[in-house]
Formats: sequence, C-alpha cells, structure tokens
Amino acid sequence: MTPHTTTGAAPPRRRTVPPARPGAAHRWARRAPLLPALVFAIVVTQVPFLVTLYLSTLDWNALRPGRRAFVGLANYGQVLTDGRLRAALLNTVVLTAGSVVVSVLLGLGLAILLDRRFPGRGIVRTLLITPFLVMPMAAALLWKHAIYNPSYGLINGLVGGSTDWVSEYPMISVVTTLVWQWTPFMMLIILAGLQGQSVETLEAARVDGAGPWQTFTRVTLPYLRPYLELGALLGAIYLVQTFDAVFTITQGGPGTATTNLPYEIYLTTFRKFEYGEAAAAGVVVVIGTIVVATFVLRVISSLFQMEDAR
Repeated sequence: MTPHTTTGAAPPRRRTVPPARPGAAHRWARRAPLLPALVFAIVVTQVPFLVTLYLSTLDWNALRPGRRAFVGLANYGQVLTDGRLRAALLNTVVLTAGSVVVSVLLGLGLAILLDRRFPGRGIVRTLLITPFLVMPMAAALLWKHAIYNPSYGLINGLVGGSTDWVSEYPMISVVTTLVWQWTPFMMLIILAGLQGQSVETLEAARVDGAGPWQTFTRVTLPYLRPYLELGALLGAIYLVQTFDAVFTITQGGPGTATTNLPYEIYLTTFRKFEYGEAAAAGVVVVIGTIVVATFVLRVISSLFQMEDAR
C-alpha cells in the first residue's frame, strides 16, 4: 500500500537565521584606522579652543606680566559693551553680507551663461575660476597696488583722475576685492545645480507656454534654492573670518571704517596686549561661526535628501 501523496503542497518553511552582529572587537578593528585622525583633530582644534576659553576668563595684559587674575565672564561683558568691538561687529556684518549677496548674484549670472554651449566655453570657465585660486594676501596686494592706487592704478587709468579709492571708499574697496575672489566659488556651486536640472521639466514648462523669464523664476530658481543657500552660507562662514583683505588694503581704516572682528582681535592682542579680552572676542566669533555652520549642515543634509529622492 503506497502512502498518499499530496501534489502542490507548499515546501517546508526554512527558519531564517539573522546575521550575527559583529562583536566589539570587530567594531573597534574597523574604527582603529580612524583613531589617529580623530586624535589629531582633537589636539589641533579642541585643545587650543579649551585653552582660549581658559584665557578668556583671565585679566592678562602682556605689559604687566606679573599681574594675572581670574575675572570670570568680565571679559565677555567688555567685548559686548566696548564701542570699538560693537563697531567691528557691525563692519563684519556689512562686509560679510555685502560680499556674499553680490557674489551670489554675479555667480548666478555667470553660471547661467556658462550653462549654455558656445565656442571656447572651457577656456572661459577656466579663466573665471582663476580668481578663486589666487592666495588672499596676493589678491589684496594686487587690488591695492595695481587697481586702487591713485597714481598708477587701473581704475584711474581708465576713467581718469586721481581718486584715492581706498581712502574715500574703504568698505567698497574691500568688498569689491572679496567679491572678485569669491564669485567663482558661488558660480561653481550654482553651475553644478544647473547642470543637474531635469531637461524634461524645462521642456514641459515650454510646452505649457512658459516664456524664458517665467521658466527661470518659477522652475529654475526654486530648483536652485538649496544651491544658492549652500553657497551663501559657506561663503558667510569663510568671509566672516576675513583678515587678509582688511589688513592689506585698509589696515582697518580710515579710523575704524573697515575694522572687522578678526582684525579687532589682532589689534587687541598685538597692540593693546590684552590677551584675555582678545580670547573672549575670539570665542564670540567662534560661537557665531558655529551658529552659521549649523544652518550650513542643515542645508547640506536637505540637499543630499533631495538628491536621494530622485
């Protein structure tokens, strides 16, 4: 008698065994190559910052080496109430905002031009990127002597006259130099966004009857918003620390017309020799930079999420 067999019966279910989690030794073996870089980053960045925090709590003037006292947060109160430092803070905001806004607008225009095909586009792109590759000190010297000089500068040679541009328009002179150097950076970021835009979306807008201006304002510009924000925030992080252009072109003058926070910290350290007050001002600048960097990280993360969603 043959046993009864059932056709089409489901095969027996196999028990799936979850993969074994790597042990602690395996995890540390994977992370070990990163430890030297982590230790180096801590030693180079965090240890000096902790020392700066400690110095910011001291009343320490190099002209009085024997007198060094703990004053707590008094230096921070001096930084926030000092008239020169408030003027330096205002100059920092004006210099940074003016440079970033103009650089983004010019970078947007140049990126739109370079997004089109024309003979010699590669050469033009290389030439437009060149100012960003010039060292900041060299760029400041170039503009101060070759362009702004009242006797033999390029501007007076073209328009005539003997205007001392640095003395009469100090803030505009510094901002123009920074715009010349940072516009290529903004252009590259925006151009990368333009070249990643969907061609089908642009063609659909044209089919729906949208003109060039409507396509740009309602399709391209909203698409470029994360790239514009990213360029502006990254530029703000770097430009808020501007020292080379101010030191080389105007020396913070006339008076305090272009003295920004980094240059004021330099003056407090090497002219007034107030190490504690200078350290407190440096901590304030770092905190402001961290606040801006937080927004940058949010923009970058949202940009990555948008790229992953495509």
